[in-house]
Amino acid sequence: MDLFVFGEIVKTRGLHGCLKALSFLESSELLEGLTFAYLESPSGRKSRHEIKKINSSGKFLFLEIKDIADVDAARAFVGCKLLLPREMLEPLPADEYYWHDIIGLDVYTPAGRHLGRIESIFPTGAHDVYVCRGDAGEILIPATAGIVKQVDVAGKKMIVNPLEGLLP
Repeated sequence: MDLFVFGEIVKTRGLHGCLKALSFLESSELLEGLTFAYLESPSGRKSRHEIKKINSSGKFLFLEIKDIADVDAARAFVGCKLLLPREMLEPLPADEYYWHDIIGLDVYTPAGRHLGRIESIFPTGAHDVYVCRGDAGEILIPATAGIVKQVDVAGKKMIVNPLEGLLP
């Protein structure tokens, strides 16, 4: 099953097993009517859990899961990633990508120089910025058509035409 990460559990909340998670979702629409999610432990073990209740507040999610009844049981899930099946996502138009498709791509110049790997993305008012980390350190890449020349999700690679002064 093809899963995508939509959040990460950062701590417990209260005494009855509620979990607080950092949401990676742009909007909370996907959470409406959600009855289950997969949790992935830091070791990579995945398990399916039924959701009793889920609420969003800003960039955080608050989850109550059926088999977690107290704070001690909830503590075991801190650090787990929250996942859902990819088919729950709406298809995107050509040349648009979900963040989880971009994160992890290797970045190259048109000449084949490896710049590093996309570690994270942050939005700005005008466009997203890809945070690429490699041997030369951190490079911030504006996600614009003039800079990003090719995205190959299946091949896990991106080709960028960096602006003058962008590279170390």
